[in-house]
Amino acid sequence: MGKTVKPPPPPASGGTEPVSLREALEERYLAYALSTIMGRALPDARDGLKPVHRRILYGMQILRLDPGTAFKKCAKIVGDVMGSFHPHGDQAIYDALVRLAQDFSSRYPLIDGQGNFGNIDGDGAAAYRYTEARMTAVARLLLEGIGEDCVDFRDNYSGDQQEPVVLPAALPNLLANGAQGIAVGMATSIPPHNLAELCDAALYLLAHSNASTEQLLAFAPGPDFPTGGVIVEPKASLVETYSTGRGAIRLRARWTKEDAGRGGWSVVVAEIPYTVQKSRLIEKIAELLNEKKLPLVGDVRDESAEDVRVVIEPKTRAVDPALMMEHLFRLTELETRFPVNLNVLENGVAPRVLSFREALQQWLDHRREVLLRRARHRLGQIVRRLELVAGMIVVFLNLDEVIRIIREEDEPKPALTAAFALSEAQADYILDTRLRSLRRLEEMELNREKDALEKEKSEVEALLSDEARQWRKIAAEIRELKKAYGPQTKLGARRTSFAAAPEFGEIDVASALVEREPVTVVVSQKGWIRALKGQVADLSGLAFKSDDALAFSFFAETVSKILVFSGDGRVFALDAGKLPGGRGQGEPLRLLADIGEGEEIVAVRPYEPGGILLVAASDGRGFLAPQDEMVAGTRKGKQLLNVEKPARAKIVVPGEGDHVAVVGDNRKLLVFPLEQVPAMARGRGVRLQKYAAGGSLCDARVFRLADGLSWPDPAGRTRHVTPDELREWIGERAQAGRLPPRGFPKDNRFG
Repeated sequence: MGKTVKPPPPPASGGTEPVSLREALEERYLAYALSTIMGRALPDARDGLKPVHRRILYGMQILRLDPGTAFKKCAKIVGDVMGSFHPHGDQAIYDALVRLAQDFSSRYPLIDGQGNFGNIDGDGAAAYRYTEARMTAVARLLLEGIGEDCVDFRDNYSGDQQEPVVLPAALPNLLANGAQGIAVGMATSIPPHNLAELCDAALYLLAHSNASTEQLLAFAPGPDFPTGGVIVEPKASLVETYSTGRGAIRLRARWTKEDAGRGGWSVVVAEIPYTVQKSRLIEKIAELLNEKKLPLVGDVRDESAEDVRVVIEPKTRAVDPALMMEHLFRLTELETRFPVNLNVLENGVAPRVLSFREALQQWLDHRREVLLRRARHRLGQIVRRLELVAGMIVVFLNLDEVIRIIREEDEPKPALTAAFALSEAQADYILDTRLRSLRRLEEMELNREKDALEKEKSEVEALLSDEARQWRKIAAEIRELKKAYGPQTKLGARRTSFAAAPEFGEIDVASALVEREPVTVVVSQKGWIRALKGQVADLSGLAFKSDDALAFSFFAETVSKILVFSGDGRVFALDAGKLPGGRGQGEPLRLLADIGEGEEIVAVRPYEPGGILLVAASDGRGFLAPQDEMVAGTRKGKQLLNVEKPARAKIVVPGEGDHVAVVGDNRKLLVFPLEQVPAMARGRGVRLQKYAAGGSLCDARVFRLADGLSWPDPAGRTRHVTPDELREWIGERAQAGRLPPRGFPKDNRFG
């Protein structure tokens, strides 16, 4: 890519010459592509700047627009930069200047603007005749030492001035401020980072030259956007992105729940994702509200002043704030994916995608080159000054003779040179010296200056000859940089935080609108269901229809799911918030779910996310079923247990424990390890207990062997069997078992 492509020379005859259209187009398009890549779109890896930004800063350096000086009109800056260095449109230069001044665009602004420089709503800056600017302290760091021959210069486009090829860059600007650009066939997208964290990573890289990108990310864990926000990208994904130089980072708005009194609340968004225009974001939310695509949101309004404050009100106070925001994150720019493509000009020459470590190393290598060139420049200054000081010392030692030569000789310069073996530079300096400087005190000052210069000369020479000393010098500069822009400073404090995104799966909007309240679910033997408000422990006074009685009851919440199991092996999921109230006798379950005609209700229990149930049929076959696989979104439910008539689904019990106890109508008890029962989402399962012809399963229970096995006896007392006492009933799955211990219930059930 470093090859220079030149257009073909004109024919020697001056006439026409046939050429291949394909070759001509390729040559010209390649020349255009290289011009775009090198001169416009991609930043230099060393100073992190594109040519237009570099020229703006250098133009402001020439105008002496340092921090603390008076502002100058942006029209003056743009005109000088365009006239001397950047032969493109004035608006393009001004747009680049404005972006460098916007604190919501640049993490560490390089230009201090006065006037209207636009805002986060997307409003543009005022015309350059109305705005003024000067450099910031960060920009001065980029230019530090530029007059000390530390970087190369080249002719400007007109050849009448010189411009820097790269800036000295006393900070890692490429990573600190990031960059975006689109070239021909390639692009770059680099997020901004925290400068103090970059300093820590650079110091670690200096101390451990073989450090990996993953190790460096322990110091600089990810981007630090000027607009804040929350990064919800997993750490492993960040490591891969920074190791390869390509990827994407999920960024969310920062929000808090604000109490509005009387049980009401609203969500306040204080930080929005980087590059998102606030006005466009609010318009999009309002548009979705009008289209009824945000059923959880009641209203949105912008209360921003200097800080961002977007207020989002829920449809009802029963809505979960996190669920409402998750819905908004999925549908709006409150969550964005920032693309990462560390495509830069390596050493300012060839485009290449770098890893985080390589980008940091490019800056460190550049800083060493700048250090060496500044040291050589200073050494040359010292040598020249020592030469002049030595000549002046000769004058003081021979003052009368020097005065005589100057007074009497027609050509004093050659006479001085011959008399005292002076160089031409020394002789010129002596002749230019004023008489008032020829004092005894001046001689003492010269001797002290000579000693100081010789000491500095030896230090500079030692620095130039010792690479380890050079890196120590660079490390000291980085520590000073961190001190100036550390986390305790307003500009250096981290703005973007990290968090794990909550997992909601598919969002059930209807359930989300239900207010969370405790209820007691009651199911009768005839299959009538109702939900009593609150947690009602005593159900003795509950009324049922004639010849009906209580079958199941349990505590739940209005937002809970209720699992209903029928004798044909199907499972149905109901919303507790939609169950009939407890004032009447409820409604038949068959009106809420398509339960087969004549099918009995085997079990009704609350859904527990991540829970496991042991399900079994009357023929003794069963398996462990995850509850997450049972939640069906339709009235028809899901087929869970495959049964063959005359067998029916019979047992649904919790599956937490390490052993299973089963008992059949043959009054035989068997205990075996739970690990012998497979986990399945659907099927017939495996045989749990062996029966003679016509035998069937009566009951089963999953328990922890270390806790023993308990059941209520006919007198209402709890009978407990210890692990040692259970030893004779422990066997393998599918065995027949043996008669249960004395006192086991006559109905062959564990209670």
